[in-house]
Amino acid sequence: MEETRLCSWTVFRSIFAIFQWWSFNVAVIIMNKWIFQKLDFKFPLTVSCVHFICSSIGAYVMIKVLKVKPLISVEPEDRWRRIFPMSFVFCINIVLGNVSLRYIPVSFMQTIKSFTPATTVILQWMVWRKYFDWRIWASLVPIVGGILLTSVTELSFNAFGFCAALFGCLATSTKTILAESLLHGYKFDSINTVYYMAPFATMILAVPALLLEGAGVIAWIQTSPNLLSSFIIIIGSGVMAFCLNFSIFYVIHSTTAVTFNVAGNLKVAFAVAFSWMIFKNPISPMNAFGCGVTLVGCTFYGYVRHRLANQLPGTPRTPRTPRSRLEMAPLVNDKIDDKV
Repeated sequence: MEETRLCSWTVFRSIFAIFQWWSFNVAVIIMNKWIFQKLDFKFPLTVSCVHFICSSIGAYVMIKVLKVKPLISVEPEDRWRRIFPMSFVFCINIVLGNVSLRYIPVSFMQTIKSFTPATTVILQWMVWRKYFDWRIWASLVPIVGGILLTSVTELSFNAFGFCAALFGCLATSTKTILAESLLHGYKFDSINTVYYMAPFATMILAVPALLLEGAGVIAWIQTSPNLLSSFIIIIGSGVMAFCLNFSIFYVIHSTTAVTFNVAGNLKVAFAVAFSWMIFKNPISPMNAFGCGVTLVGCTFYGYVRHRLANQLPGTPRTPRTPRSRLEMAPLVNDKIDDKV
């Protein structure tokens, strides 16, 4: 009886963790798109800066005030030598995601973001000369094919938005790869990651946002008909962005790796469907099929990576890849790619 009750509570906790993760993720995406499209606040650098400020404050409150997580101590030298480069790439990743949202539909942007596993593997192979099992390469085929099909059939295609989303994938992959070496020895959770990186990201982005968008923001303030409600939505998107970080921390500790991978891909489908109901952007049948193929490919990639990571030492491997040179998968989970 006690085991049954414990099992039921575990299942309930996992479902709740996944649901709140989905909810915060969709809320951030929809609010950002609403800010750009409905409020006509076309300033992605400023929106990103607001997100970083809210996340910095939220992480400080969670760690220093509420003490939800203990602070992971980092030497001052390591903050500049390790954390700052990560924060720079982290900043670029978030900015490119918001820039792409301004120009392309949520459904298209989310599908392109699913290309991240492929860019991670390709970058590690080309730049870092790491080797992967042939099953990893095979699992990337449906991801690449689905992205190509979605891009060709996208009815609201915008080249600038597409490039921003694609380079955002490269930035996410670079952040994932750099984390293996720069953060070696530190076991960061999502809250501590934001605690250290968000202030640096704010510092990096504040000046460009002021110089490039300051005049436009002032003009928007002077002409906006509903200034108070608009400010509430913009600040609210920053609060939701931090809540998304906390939800990622909770869902990782409440689910298994396989469940997290499947839920991450279903989250994309959920976001695509929800955004379509709100913004009514046109989606052709072939475009929807391409999005589906991409998500199935991402799920298959996660399954293959999980199987290889848990492969017994004595299990036979491909004869063309010596075991000492085999890189089965990135060490950092590349599904955690749009935190702020």
